Amino acid sequence: MSPNRILIADRTHEVLEQKLRAAGFEVETDAALDREALVTKARDCCALVVRSKVAVDRHLIDRLPSLRCIGRVGAGMETIDVAYAESRGIRCLNSPEGNRDAVGEHTVALLLALLDHVAKADAEVRHGLWQREANRGRELGCLTVGIVGLGNMGRAFARRLAGFGCRVVAYDKYLPPDEGMEGVERMALGELQEVADVVSFHVLLTAETRHYLDADFVSRMRHPFYVVNTARGAVVHTETLVEAMKQGKVLGAALDVLEYEDMQADALGAAPPALRYLQQSPLTVLTPHVAGWTVESKFKLADVLADKMIETLT
Repeated sequence: MSPNRILIADRTHEVLEQKLRAAGFEVETDAALDREALVTKARDCCALVVRSKVAVDRHLIDRLPSLRCIGRVGAGMETIDVAYAESRGIRCLNSPEGNRDAVGEHTVALLLALLDHVAKADAEVRHGLWQREANRGRELGCLTVGIVGLGNMGRAFARRLAGFGCRVVAYDKYLPPDEGMEGVERMALGELQEVADVVSFHVLLTAETRHYLDADFVSRMRHPFYVVNTARGAVVHTETLVEAMKQGKVLGAALDVLEYEDMQADALGAAPPALRYLQQSPLTVLTPHVAGWTVESKFKLADVLADKMIETLT
């Protein structure tokens, strides 16, 4: 066993390796490992660093007896069996502080693009069409924005909404009742569904949040609304979303994440009818899971994680 050896098994900013080495750790970076090669290289490591391409399940954990820490460059932990790792005394760390600003900005951009028909109008003008009335937009300041999940990402989004003058309401099941945020009205989910014109999701993907937006969620919304999702694709049940759009219950959807994406391959899976509908609809704005993907966040994600790992391992 090497008490100071760390394997970084994916691409990340070099500041992570630099900081870990400066703290006295022996670090190897290899982003091209298959599962067996990863086990071989990490078997005597005290820490393993991954992103979304490596599934750290209990079978992998059991084969890494020296592991004391798993670092995730990013926010989502759904590819790591955190409960099992922690039951084995392995600390699981992530770095949502590193890309929350990027996500906050991108979420605002998606919402504005949706309300003002930016993608649709851009495509039309490029094809010689000049349709002003058909692209009459909505003012964000006149709407009530509902945030589901008031953690790092939800708060970053809320801070950026402050200058628009819109009403911001939020629901977070796990936030202590006395922990609020200036300019944000905390309320029960049912209350949010009564007043929100926009629902933006900022939750981790868990068994509880998978298909959070389902037929029941839509039916409880008091009036037609816009959907924004920069969390994880499976938070929204795509077929339900499409049906709600067809019925006019959902006025439009801005999605940085899709239920059909393969995070481990950076690719979209096969396109079922629901996905094709979203791709072809003028009422959608779609981006390829890049809300937290900026030049600045690449550095900050690695920098934040390095500090957390050094504190944990020393």
